[in-house]
Amino acid sequence: MTWTDDGPLRSVRYVTATINRGSATAPVSPPTPGKPVHTAPPGKLGSSNGKKAVMAVTGAIMVLYLVAHVVGNLKIFYGADTFNEYAHWLRTVGEPAVPPRTVLTIVEIVLSVSVLLHMWSAISLARRARRARPVKYAARRKSQASGYAVRTMRYGGVIILLFLIWHLLDLTFGAVNPAGAEGLPYDRIVQGFAAGRWPVTVFYVVALVMLGLHLRHGMWSAFQTLGLAHGRGYRPLKVTAAAVAVVLVLGFLSVPLAVTFGVVK
Repeated sequence: MTWTDDGPLRSVRYVTATINRGSATAPVSPPTPGKPVHTAPPGKLGSSNGKKAVMAVTGAIMVLYLVAHVVGNLKIFYGADTFNEYAHWLRTVGEPAVPPRTVLTIVEIVLSVSVLLHMWSAISLARRARRARPVKYAARRKSQASGYAVRTMRYGGVIILLFLIWHLLDLTFGAVNPAGAEGLPYDRIVQGFAAGRWPVTVFYVVALVMLGLHLRHGMWSAFQTLGLAHGRGYRPLKVTAAAVAVVLVLGFLSVPLAVTFGVVK
């Protein structure tokens, strides 16, 4: 302990902090002289800032995809012909400059890579946070808000992943859809969300609500990371994150609920 200009006051604070934390944390050995400490440079991908940047970029890609996806889904309210024509256009966009399904395949690859990188960065950051504090404090003030957010992001991410797998098997490949792989896109949706398959609709509702919570928290975290969520921008950005999540969730939910309750037949 070094005696500084502020003398006893600083010393008392140092001793008090040491006593309060000492019995609750594991002893930390000082760095060995001459032994390098391996840490990732701040600008590298393996650093915390790099992984947060990966999360932000991949999250933005997925949000843009969700916006485009929900706009396309809403075309089902214009009738079977319009929706099936839209689905056909997705597979032929870019012709004759490129072969059929080229653009759609590129979008699928970019989206898949974004999902994997998003999961990798999230898991890596969580593990790094646990390693940084291997022993929990004996007495810690619990934050209900932060605990809720962590549980939402963690378990919501698992539910969303399971939903994504089912969604592909159901409506993209038709493997678990009553209309089968040969069914038209409109028929797959109508038969997939028929009243008799209400458990599937319930699963979609739960997954989409979790997606909304995940999206709201993710956007708000991105605003905070960028240093935008302060001062006058705090409330508008918080409202923006919630509004985007609500609009997207309602847009996605409108289709399965409309089919289940007979609005779309």
